[in-house]
Amino acid sequence: MERFNIFIKKNEQESYAFSVDQDVLITFGLRKGMEIDNKLINEILYKDEIKKAYNQSLNYLSYRMRSAHEVSVYLKKKEVEPHIIDEVIEKLFSYNFLNDLDFAKAYVRSKKNTSVKGPTVIKNELKEKGVSQLNIDEGLKEYSYEEQLEKAKMFAEKKIAKEENRRSMKELKDKVGQTLQMKGFSRDIINEVFNEISVEKTENEEREALEFHGRKAHRKYQGYDGWEYEQKMKTYLLRKRFSYDLIQQFISEMKDED
Repeated sequence: MERFNIFIKKNEQESYAFSVDQDVLITFGLRKGMEIDNKLINEILYKDEIKKAYNQSLNYLSYRMRSAHEVSVYLKKKEVEPHIIDEVIEKLFSYNFLNDLDFAKAYVRSKKNTSVKGPTVIKNELKEKGVSQLNIDEGLKEYSYEEQLEKAKMFAEKKIAKEENRRSMKELKDKVGQTLQMKGFSRDIINEVFNEISVEKTENEEREALEFHGRKAHRKYQGYDGWEYEQKMKTYLLRKRFSYDLIQQFISEMKDED
């Protein structure tokens, strides 16, 4: 918006006093030759501060939707006074430039379409943006159970395809489940994912995974003798969630090779 410089004449001397936004100029009907006192000057300056902060907010909102809290934090960083921030926020709400419910709904739709995030993570992100629990709950209705399940299932299938040859069946299932939980999906969704996709491995596939980790462990612990070697190998492979019998069999084969 255009700004205008205001000059004040005092004792026949004219000097620059301040500048104001065009809307403030019009609101107060400022014109050449008009008489103003200190009280009016303070009121003009106050309204101009509100206008400047309002324009800054509109610019900030032009890039994407924001919560009221985000705008408030932005203005604080711009060193805007708290009482002016309150007036600006109220004005933005009155013109519907701010609407935390619409923001929550749009945010949920965006995250479900562009990321692998479940409701819990999205809810926490909205809390950090200062959105009320009521608006968060309403916003999360944009993410149906079916959509959550489909998103989680697609992620799990890709994860399994990528890592299944390097992990035991139990570790793979644990890993996928933990990752889905970290991404914000509920236990009900995770259980349903494993009901709909297979994480089962053939005996040969499980054996190949054990071979990969077992030989890696053997290189690490081959300097140990007897009982200590066996214990370290068992501990390592049990952490990888292989069965005890399969581990015993592998260790015996390694001894035979030596």
